[in-house]
Amino acid sequence: MMFGIILFGFFTRSFSADGVADVVLSCDLVEEGVGLGGMGGGVLFTRTPATLVLKDVPVGPDESLETLTPFVPPSVPDPELLLFETKVSSPEIPKADVLLHADCNQQEVLCEISRYSPRGLQDSSGFFMVSLSVDGVDFSTSLILQTLPVEQNPSTLVQSKLGLPLSGSGTLLTEVMFLVFSHVQSVSAPLKAKVLLNCGFRQQEVRLGEEVGVEWRLQHRGKGRKVLEMKTKLDGSEGSSVVLGQREGSSLDAALLLREGDASMTLSRLQVEDEGTYICTISVGNFHAQQVVQLLITQAPQVSLSEGKKDSNSAQTFSCHCSNYYPLDVQMEWFSLPPTASEPEPFIDQGSLTSHRQHGDGTFSLSSHLSVPSAVPPGTKITCRVSHLALDAPLQVTVEVQTPEPGTDVYILDVSSKTRGLKLELLVRQS
Repeated sequence: MMFGIILFGFFTRSFSADGVADVVLSCDLVEEGVGLGGMGGGVLFTRTPATLVLKDVPVGPDESLETLTPFVPPSVPDPELLLFETKVSSPEIPKADVLLHADCNQQEVLCEISRYSPRGLQDSSGFFMVSLSVDGVDFSTSLILQTLPVEQNPSTLVQSKLGLPLSGSGTLLTEVMFLVFSHVQSVSAPLKAKVLLNCGFRQQEVRLGEEVGVEWRLQHRGKGRKVLEMKTKLDGSEGSSVVLGQREGSSLDAALLLREGDASMTLSRLQVEDEGTYICTISVGNFHAQQVVQLLITQAPQVSLSEGKKDSNSAQTFSCHCSNYYPLDVQMEWFSLPPTASEPEPFIDQGSLTSHRQHGDGTFSLSSHLSVPSAVPPGTKITCRVSHLALDAPLQVTVEVQTPEPGTDVYILDVSSKTRGLKLELLVRQS
């Protein structure tokens, strides 16, 4: 049977000792039901209120403890309550202090708990997997908890749903045996760049003879493939490390893995095909857990402006070219600023767009063509503005129509790009 807890942003903080505090999470216990759920025949789940207490969360020296009150269990233990209690100090959960501030920052906290079966152990009734993350913060961790022995006597209560003995205060006492964490949930990087996908682990006991295994997999658009796999002994014995890299330019530092539990993977010379969801799975002894990191490829467009031929009505055509960008979505707009106006206005006729063109490296190109009437007065500024995910601000190229030079049939147009410092001049002959 599988269990799960989902938490949506409600928790309290309590002070327990100098320099540490308790975080109390209000959750739902989700149990897999019997029968088919939903139109697609999916699994049906039921929800039961539950509470997770994280004890001894470190508090920084600059933090005020005056507003924190100790966690107080129910005065009368209730076997119907689901009250998990665990310490987070050994092994330490990296960046666990962000949980102290999530409520003040109005950040949603996600907490999921499920039954866990360690490999090679026949009795797994006292193991749980806990997944924690905070929306908008680079904090994500998966914990494996094991229930602690409770001295039982005739008055000892048993949790009615899980069948596990409760402490004298009515809580399920547990300890963290193993955890896998990531300080980054999503990364954006341009083509040909190098990126680090963060992942690491901690464990309560270090058995140097044990083997640690790390596997990085990529999932994207329904397809999956192995990127990198490493196996090594925790004692760092010579020749014990085996690395299987299936993506050229992927690497993992074995020495850092053994010394600090850092299983982060480096990818160099990024390509569009590297985009997707990366799953970091770490196995040590009986335990294994995962973290997920999203990699987004973003390539800023190159923008240029060119002059086309005049039509039969002496209207001048200009083309704005947006090239070599990724992802696909891009917005191209035309604006006009007459010399008598203070703010540019969009052209009523936004011209025509070509079809997207995809290049061999996966990037795209698009062009927009605008017909400017001959009646446009000199001094008018015509701007092509491009917006894209990879740009901090829209990129624009501007054409300024100048007065014809005396005795010639030439208009001088200044073309400039504000964001790139480009200054060009086009000579447009008047027929």
